[in-house]
Amino acid sequence: MSAVKGKSADPLQAAGNVYSLVMENDKVRVLDALFKPGATAAMHYHPNHVVYILVDGKFKISTPDGKSVDLDLKQGQAIWMEEGQHSAQNLGKTQGHNLVVELKK
Repeated sequence: MSAVKGKSADPLQAAGNVYSLVMENDKVRVLDALFKPGATAAMHYHPNHVVYILVDGKFKISTPDGKSVDLDLKQGQAIWMEEGQHSAQNLGKTQGHNLVVELKK
């Protein structure tokens, strides 16, 4: 998946320090997101996606308009995220680990 005009880069390119590809087909793309303590995933774009939390963690999600939200995520939790750009930072002192399932149109 390449960068989309008007949108920031693919997470595998913009935030390769965090994201790795698990699998991809014509319906979904699954990414492993492994954040070391304090690690940041630079601004990137996802289509509509589900994030499954593998390890408890505290993250800051920031959008290009300067807004941000802190999230306390719990193991086993799943969250829906709409299409868009964001950066993410692990605010915790332990490793954060999530599975991201992007939906393809």
